Amino acid sequence: MAYILHIESSSTVCSVAISKENELVAIKELNNGYTHAENLHVFINQLLNESGLYPKDLKAISVSSGPGSYTGLRIGFSAAKGIAYALQIPLISIDTLKSLSVLAIKQTPEYGIFVPMMDARRMEVYCAAYDQNLNQVLPTQALVLNETSINIFNLQQPIYFFGDGLSKAKELLIQLPLHHFIDHIEASASAMINLAYSKYLANDFVDIAYAEPNYLKEFFFTTAKK
Repeated sequence: MAYILHIESSSTVCSVAISKENELVAIKELNNGYTHAENLHVFINQLLNESGLYPKDLKAISVSSGPGSYTGLRIGFSAAKGIAYALQIPLISIDTLKSLSVLAIKQTPEYGIFVPMMDARRMEVYCAAYDQNLNQVLPTQALVLNETSINIFNLQQPIYFFGDGLSKAKELLIQLPLHHFIDHIEASASAMINLAYSKYLANDFVDIAYAEPNYLKEFFFTTAKK
């Protein structure tokens, strides 16, 4: 019986779930800005207590690996690696855009291509494209939105866009034929469960000491002008 803890911190959503094999046991999540530092460990402890589980009952930790918020990913990965190391259990890395696509595919049982978009500041989004079987059709990338760049999505079949980066892309994307928008899809640890369990069964783990999030682009610190 494999209990797995799932941590999703790639966006403004702080989400933690526990699953038993590929079934959800409990979940806590909050979308109230970047509150991961305050809430992540609190949510983990609450879920363990509410589920009647002890840390030693966990068989693996899965963590959303990005792309997404630099700070959120760093906090989530630090927590996941710390718990996995302390308990001496495997760490599983889950692609954020792929798990977002799980949610979209569940909501839209139609044939097509699914394009998750995460806000990457200014007129840029992190995106990729998947078919209904979660096979990747377009590579993960940081895309600057303009009338030329969106032509990569002109795939001559229905295409579904979703994620927290969608709002700033809509005016451009409506130019594409066969476009569809799926609103209100947010990152959630619940979407990681099947992906993580498949990796658990396949012993597809990452090295606790060296694993890092997929930031996709460099993060630059700036100092405020005085």
